Amino acid sequence: MTGDARILSHPSHPPMPDTLLTHGGRQPASHHGLVNMPIYRGSTILADSLEQWESRKTPDNPYASYGRFGTPITHAFEDMLASLEGGYRARVYPSGLAACTHAVLAFAGAGDHVLLPDCVYGPMRAFAKGTLARLGIAADFYDPAIGAGIRDLLQPTTRVVYLEAPGSGTFEMQDIPAIAREARRCGAFVVMDNTWATPIYLRPFDLGVDVSIHAATKYIVGHSDAILGVATASRQAWPRLRDAAAAWGQTVGPDELFLALRGLRTLHVRLKRHWESGLALAEMLGRHPMVRRVMHPALPGDPGHALWRRDFTGASGLFAVELQPVAQQSLSVFFSALQIFGIGLSWGGFESLVLPMDPPQRDAKPFACTGPLVRIHAGLESCEDLRADLCQALDAMQRHARAGIA
Repeated sequence: MTGDARILSHPSHPPMPDTLLTHGGRQPASHHGLVNMPIYRGSTILADSLEQWESRKTPDNPYASYGRFGTPITHAFEDMLASLEGGYRARVYPSGLAACTHAVLAFAGAGDHVLLPDCVYGPMRAFAKGTLARLGIAADFYDPAIGAGIRDLLQPTTRVVYLEAPGSGTFEMQDIPAIAREARRCGAFVVMDNTWATPIYLRPFDLGVDVSIHAATKYIVGHSDAILGVATASRQAWPRLRDAAAAWGQTVGPDELFLALRGLRTLHVRLKRHWESGLALAEMLGRHPMVRRVMHPALPGDPGHALWRRDFTGASGLFAVELQPVAQQSLSVFFSALQIFGIGLSWGGFESLVLPMDPPQRDAKPFACTGPLVRIHAGLESCEDLRADLCQALDAMQRHARAGIA
């Protein structure tokens, strides 16, 4: 017996996450001893007989003999994510946004109601206001700090309560178990975007979540070379998530899955470095005169720090800062002066990134900010080099701003 079959076959001593990441989903004995899962490309899967054709069908996969419903590499990745998160089963999607939108559509239909946090990922806000409205699904936004108070917003038709902690761009935390308890009392499904923490630093199912979503494009792939989404469901939620994904034709190519499995092998060690560097940069930036506010829940002074300490076991390298009010030309000097940080929309790869952000759109409660917002992703470079790069760029912006005043 080799590979994960041996390592993972001791129920009395389940493997730690780093061991599971190294050995899960491989099974070399089934693939001529190859350490990595081979790439399976194919649409048609032949059967030798009618009996074999029928025997492949299962309640979870009634179309097992068609590539759109998965190949060995699909199932290896999905099974590994479900094991990491402590969920029942997982389903892959062609992007993180696809996982988010289709997870909601799995549980809500015409005449239903959905609640989303006011700090939700921008494209999800647009989806709620556009596509859900067009489909006759009402969507409201709530203050991410609402906690158990969400009970006052729940309606008889509420089918989904969506969470994102920390929130996109502004990194507010949410009281996940309090919100989940209230949602379940009214029969709503709790769906959460867990991309920031990954399955390593947060296990949403332990807190009452029904579906956990990841933009696997980010830390799971980890190398900025594949776009992929995944949603893991509880046993109760799984049939609806599975059936909706099949109905909408959601599928993923084998090359993306191979890259995601490759990324998972080093997720644990990469995240530790992202966490350490991100927190060190956040602490340094909080002392710079050109930074008005740092938004990072792992910082002791952050409004969401207590929730982070209670529910999370680590942090990632993504956070944001509000700069002092400056003219657009001075802000441009900051971005132009950076030598290591690239200006890029994604995050979660090995490289460090910065991104200028527009003022947050809010419906439930205004988000107060007067200076420019910048999102920062700490990559795997030397932390000292990253500190120096940010400092010299901020210093250059400060000099330009002062010269303009003069």
